[in-house]
Amino acid sequence: MNEHDEQEFAEYFAARRDCVRRTAYLLCGDWHRADDLAQTAFVALHRRWNRIRERGATDAYLRKTLVRASIDESRRPWRREQQVERLPEPEPVAERLDDQVALRADLLAGLERVPRKQRAVLVLRYFEGLDVAGVANVLGCSEGNVKSQTARGLAHLRAALGEEVETHG
Repeated sequence: MNEHDEQEFAEYFAARRDCVRRTAYLLCGDWHRADDLAQTAFVALHRRWNRIRERGATDAYLRKTLVRASIDESRRPWRREQQVERLPEPEPVAERLDDQVALRADLLAGLERVPRKQRAVLVLRYFEGLDVAGVANVLGCSEGNVKSQTARGLAHLRAALGEEVETHG
């Protein structure tokens, strides 16, 4: 950029900085993030400053860049974290198999001992969340067959695990 364009951009920046920062705050609700968003928008504008032919459209371009930066920033994984005053208490260790996440390996080992078609029915029903008709459609069999294969598969799984397995569905 030449010296005239730099001077023109500096004047525009000085005139619009506070307004853009307030808009950014309204978008995100945090002054620190608002500063980051405004900076991102102004940096993008600076890169294109000498290509902007109609200076009247500069505000619209800056606003659009600011909104897009805000949306992009909200999609980043670390923005999904929420700060809390107190850490949540750990869940008490449960005694039942279906309440223990740590026994996933046992569940997988138990599933390996279930016959293939019954295993397919159990996986489609309880892990993929399909209803009886959906499983029947995937496997190309009747709904009655799905129901009987589900009952037999659960019996095999219970026997393989040596415990009662509760199902919801």
